[in-house]
Amino acid sequence: MTVQTVEYIRYRIPEQQSAQFLAAYTRAARHLAAAPQCVDYELARCEEDFEHFILRITWTSTEDHLEGFRKSELFSDFLAEIRPYVGNIQEMRHYKPTTVRGTGASVPTLYAWAGGAEAFSRLTEVFYDKVLGDDVLAPVFAGLAPEHASHVALWLGEVFGGPPAYSETQGGHGHMVAKHLGKGITEAQRRRWVNLLQDAADEAGLPTDAEFRSAFVAYAEWGTRLAVYFSSPDAAPPAEQPVPKWHWGAAPPYRP
Repeated sequence: MTVQTVEYIRYRIPEQQSAQFLAAYTRAARHLAAAPQCVDYELARCEEDFEHFILRITWTSTEDHLEGFRKSELFSDFLAEIRPYVGNIQEMRHYKPTTVRGTGASVPTLYAWAGGAEAFSRLTEVFYDKVLGDDVLAPVFAGLAPEHASHVALWLGEVFGGPPAYSETQGGHGHMVAKHLGKGITEAQRRRWVNLLQDAADEAGLPTDAEFRSAFVAYAEWGTRLAVYFSSPDAAPPAEQPVPKWHWGAAPPYRP
């Protein structure tokens, strides 16, 4: 599996040329946006010294950048726009991300926004009451262990940014996925699961703002589709993985 790489290009542009430089990159950005090797890009300007700019481009891999984009017509068109400023480049290098990463506290987690552990406990209690009385889902959860709802509350809490209680007491993503092996979950059951979870969220008093609910439902769709896949007869148990972390409007890619 290839690993994304981040290219940083540092420029020093005389202030009297900055308007033309920004206009050139506005035009050039169209060719980055059209490149299948480009994940995203951003041009930033230094606040302390307006002559300094940094272009950050995330590529699918260094090889894809050098052997793919650089040898394409898109690169020729891109270079034509910014060629007058190539001599102003002070650094142009690729960087690999490290394990040192995270988010700050300026934006609350989905877990905190929902109301923390108490909210997820209410949610799963209401949800599994519905499940056990539902003609479509009750067969899937026959013989449900008494602690199941509380374990799922821990799981959802950790997924949405809460403490790693599920990982510490139960295991990681592989442990949760393994519980679905051989269940033969149908598409109709998956859809009912998602719908009942939304009904339970309403009854449990979880936030109803569009931003929270869109992220909440997005995880439900993502997770239940994986459950269907791993419940199929030919599915192989996944390798052990950490619990996925869900954020506002962001879907973490699943890699088998």
